[in-house]
Amino acid sequence: MDNTVRGTIEMTAAMAILGTIGWFVVMSGQPIMDVVFWRCAFGAVTLLVICAALGLLRGRLTLRIVVIAALGGAAIVINWLLLFSAFSRASISIATAVYNTQPFMLVGFGALFFAERLTLTKLTWLGIAFAGMLLIVQATPDAGPGSGTIGTDYFTGIAMALGAAFFWAVAAIVTKKLKGTPPQLIALIQVCVGVVMLAPFANLSNLPANAWNWTMLATLGIVHTGLMYILMYGAIQKLPTQLQGSLSFIYPVVAILVDVVAFGHRLHPAQIIGAAAILIAAAGMNLGWTLWKSKPPLESPQAVK
Repeated sequence: MDNTVRGTIEMTAAMAILGTIGWFVVMSGQPIMDVVFWRCAFGAVTLLVICAALGLLRGRLTLRIVVIAALGGAAIVINWLLLFSAFSRASISIATAVYNTQPFMLVGFGALFFAERLTLTKLTWLGIAFAGMLLIVQATPDAGPGSGTIGTDYFTGIAMALGAAFFWAVAAIVTKKLKGTPPQLIALIQVCVGVVMLAPFANLSNLPANAWNWTMLATLGIVHTGLMYILMYGAIQKLPTQLQGSLSFIYPVVAILVDVVAFGHRLHPAQIIGAAAILIAAAGMNLGWTLWKSKPPLESPQAVK
């Protein structure tokens, strides 16, 4: 099988798996702190086996790698806590759409800390995403039955999803410092950090009572963490960046479909437009779409022969 075809299948599977994560979080029936702890615990065991099988544990770990990956891990864990908490407040669909403002967080970091230039195209995509955010925010829970704004605290959910996007961007910036380090090893350190961070707060004295709860939690760690990382990083090694970026939008589409099919959440028309605006703007930013054709330089008179 051609490498591009195989990579496309792997990336599609990884994003489809990621899109179902909200269902497993909700169906686990556990407090969010416990959900993230067990995801990290099961994920750590899975990734440890993977790293050992790939020979990544021998002679690769240095203090620098551990410290930097641990900082990224702390950001990733906060990211999961905020995103999973947003699901019950603003619905999986809305939380996922808002979460996809990640590229704009990265652009902001680039401008603030790395003196990267903000082009007119980037600012336009940012403006479109912001307009989409306003449409989502104004569709408050009193929009009526079937609006899809089912949650205990709609605005808090949106804020949590934005916070999750922010900490994802922090983790991405930190992880850039580990170029050349096997991503499976970085992920292993990150989930181990999660176990250590959350162990004091997880409700370990009152463990899940039945096999269903354990199955949901184990799936989040083994499938949505271990298997998903294998598929995603395998795809990244085989695919060009633009194709990776386009396939990554399978994740929010699947998440929205899961929310509609499994939980019957229907979005208000304004929310649909707002979510579409955010996803289109994020796609434009990720894939480098341009909105205006650049004018060709004028030919100098001396060049005319």
